[in-house]
Amino acid sequence: MFEGSFLGDAAKLADTDRLECGICWTVYDPAEGDPVAQVPPGVAFEDLPESWCCPTCDGPRTKFLRLDDD
Repeated sequence: MFEGSFLGDAAKLADTDRLECGICWTVYDPAEGDPVAQVPPGVAFEDLPESWCCPTCDGPRTKFLRLDDD
């Protein structure tokens, strides 16, 4: 669950969508994963463990917003 994009409806996220922390602007990119939390590349945001948090500021995943790459 996340509060920013699509009113928290993770089903509307594509597996390749990048999301940005609304607190510190750190970007989670599924193509890169999260080496800090030992998340390998290819893991979509909605597939991250519930305990995952921002690797920079420890903000909860609910604070992440989908980046519009258009």
